[in-house]
Amino acid sequence: MIFDFLFPNRCLECNQLIDKDEVICEICLEKVNFTHHHFAADNSLKDKIRLMAPVENAFSLLYYEKDSLAQHIIHQLKYNHREKIGKVLANWVTDRIELGEDLPDLLVTVPLHYKKLKQRGYNQLHLFANTLSERLKIPVNHSLLRRTKHSRAQAKKNQTERLKTKNAYQLTESVSDKHILLIDDVYTTGNTISNIAWEILNHSKNVKISILVMAMDV
Repeated sequence: MIFDFLFPNRCLECNQLIDKDEVICEICLEKVNFTHHHFAADNSLKDKIRLMAPVENAFSLLYYEKDSLAQHIIHQLKYNHREKIGKVLANWVTDRIELGEDLPDLLVTVPLHYKKLKQRGYNQLHLFANTLSERLKIPVNHSLLRRTKHSRAQAKKNQTERLKTKNAYQLTESVSDKHILLIDDVYTTGNTISNIAWEILNHSKNVKISILVMAMDV
């Protein structure tokens, strides 16, 4: 209570006082560029991913544009210790997504390398996925995948560095007869998602993969 009084929560965009569980005010919410994707229908994210890996469905909450409010929100989540933003984004997702009849059986998050996890202090996807799990009534597994190589973010790599991302992820246990919803923050080049998708498909039996990301590059 004292902390909330001394450091009240303010909108990331206009600095107006807002509820402690929000990140932007209702007026600034109108500035957020939502994709309005339909999970079970064709959309721009699904078209991009299917050029690299066979996926069932795909959904992005936001369009990720330079200097946009969406970029600012996600940067606060990843780099400014605002882990609770993940819960807000998850609530935005569940308010907008229609999963259709082919429901995923399991939510799986993209892991951080242990060095980056130690540096950041948290995986920005965990609270996000935990909230999705709670609201969608789908179990979540944060340890199904392990990051084996430490590298810079995809968006900061050149083409040669991006190719080295291959084989950077490993399954920690066998999977069978599951429809996995793979969760990441931002879809940029598609290398991370496609490499993980193939890792799962090549080492599993009767598994389908769908994709959900907070935002996609445009």
